[in-house]
Amino acid sequence: MNLSPRENAKQIVARLQQAGFAAFWVGGCVRDFLLGRAAQDFDIATDARPEQVEQLFLKTIPVGKKFGVVIVVEGGHQFQVATFRAEADYQDGRRPETVVFANAGADASRRDFTVNGLFYDPLTEKIHDWVGGEKDLRAKIIRTIGPPEERFGEDHLRMLRAVRFAAQLDFAIEPPTFAAIRVLAPKIKIISAERVRDELIKLFAPPHAARGLVLLRDSGLLEHILPEVAATIQCAQSPDFHPEGSVFNHLRLMLEKLPRDAAAALPWAVLLHDIAKPVTAERDVATGRIHFYGHEKVGAEMAESILSRLRFPNKPTEAIVACVRHHMQFKDVKQMRKATLRRLLLRETFPLELELHRLDCLGSHGGLEYYDFLVQQAEELKHQPALRPPLLTGDDLMALGVQPGKALGVLLAEIRELQLSDELATPDQAQAWVKQKLAS
Repeated sequence: MNLSPRENAKQIVARLQQAGFAAFWVGGCVRDFLLGRAAQDFDIATDARPEQVEQLFLKTIPVGKKFGVVIVVEGGHQFQVATFRAEADYQDGRRPETVVFANAGADASRRDFTVNGLFYDPLTEKIHDWVGGEKDLRAKIIRTIGPPEERFGEDHLRMLRAVRFAAQLDFAIEPPTFAAIRVLAPKIKIISAERVRDELIKLFAPPHAARGLVLLRDSGLLEHILPEVAATIQCAQSPDFHPEGSVFNHLRLMLEKLPRDAAAALPWAVLLHDIAKPVTAERDVATGRIHFYGHEKVGAEMAESILSRLRFPNKPTEAIVACVRHHMQFKDVKQMRKATLRRLLLRETFPLELELHRLDCLGSHGGLEYYDFLVQQAEELKHQPALRPPLLTGDDLMALGVQPGKALGVLLAEIRELQLSDELATPDQAQAWVKQKLAS
């Protein structure tokens, strides 16, 4: 029988305790359990040393054995089992130089925030709270365990994690903790791009993305992590097109309206679609209107640079950059030729682009005229599956006597244009058209 991760985690604690060791669930799973939320991961803390953990369980992975961490694999799930420890000698603001094994109370005291410092025994169903975490959970407060300057000095990423937890849980950050973040914010630049990226992905996930953006701004972290987004705070827009005000406010409103099941790339398409407005802004002296000519093209280049800096993988980067590059096309869809419109509808990124357009409208004037039109056109296109594959390939053209080269590509593009315009409907018609073209 396959057990749930929760039951597997409970069995791991039971086996450790049966062997004479102390063992508890710790961290986020305890916090989420007390908040009535579904726990994603179950971490276990114990006074068993790594080699003793390895002896007790059939399958283990020594991912951080020198730091007292072993992965135990049970029921096809992985669980982090860590020996109680007191870390010391942080030299680089990222990781401890030494680890001293300790008791449960000392282990709780070296953790980041009080709400993450709770221990729970799933066998006795007893909470162990050495850091005041239960009180802060009830008060909905994010507070460091001990002086915030020390905790953030040990690992600078904790500043971003504080913002992320506050946004995710809809908690407030305790004033001294928040003040320390504002002072130490520049140190976030020391942290690896990969670690920052992973926190930002969680931060900008719905439904708390908008609050995450505001907290990033208010904490001072935004200007050091995403200075291009920070530049939108003071970037005004013409009120006739954007009654919501600044570009930053536009982004915030769009993030507020993200659907809960939003594609992972969508929050980033929102954040970056107007990223070039601050650098392309021009005010018309006669009318007073603000224009951002070419901001979609410049923005695509900037978006690619930002995502590269954050070490995003190629595939999501390409999709997000495509959304930035194309987002201004949507205002022209009703004037497009049939073939041009269909090429837009057939783009691989069209569903993502369409959702970005919907949010773009809802975050400004609120009109969905073009969105509704495109939904209708996309639905009609579903009933014309023959339009999706091209009528002929390069091999087909070479079989008809066309030589490889630029002319072949031009012919393929012409055939595709005629197909999307409903002027050619079958491969036979396309071949006849090519033969006539070659003969003339």
